[in-house]
Amino acid sequence: MSLSTIGTRLDELQTMVAQMNAPATPAAAPAATAPASSFAGALAAAQTSPSAAPVSGTGASSAFDAQINAAAASNGIDPALLKGLVSQESGFNPNARSGAGALGLTQLMPGTASSLGVTNPLDPAQSLQGGAKYLREQLDRFGGDEKLALAAYNAGPGAVQKYGGVPPYAETQNYVTSVMGKAAAFRGGTA
Repeated sequence: MSLSTIGTRLDELQTMVAQMNAPATPAAAPAATAPASSFAGALAAAQTSPSAAPVSGTGASSAFDAQINAAAASNGIDPALLKGLVSQESGFNPNARSGAGALGLTQLMPGTASSLGVTNPLDPAQSLQGGAKYLREQLDRFGGDEKLALAAYNAGPGAVQKYGGVPPYAETQNYVTSVMGKAAAFRGGTA
């Protein structure tokens, strides 16, 4: 069996497991806005504490809450925002791979990962630290504006600068809305 066949079958199995573990209620955003590498419905109900407090929860995300909190704290970002980003990017699947080549929980492209000091983007701790660092860079670049930082994370900082705001790309606009909604739900304990 070739490596690509094994990878395809692993992806199929992970999708089936995620669907079996999906909550009975719909996810915060429609599946159509999720990237191809994420698993629709993989976000289970989570109970979180108020804004800027560490996130905690149950279900698919609970295995990474401590690492999300640590990465957020070490990079000075809101843990709920990072958790929303991870939910959108990978559905909390540390082995997620996009068709474009992005990898891991925070879906870092290999070049970006390398520039952030991430040697293995499939390692959850490295991916979370790298994604948090990159998000922090975008927050700094765009004056702390979470929407612009998320747009830059998704479409690249050049696109945000070119359009002077969230680019007019449906994917990026949906991405920003979805991550912001998930972060708000994690802050409010409704995700």
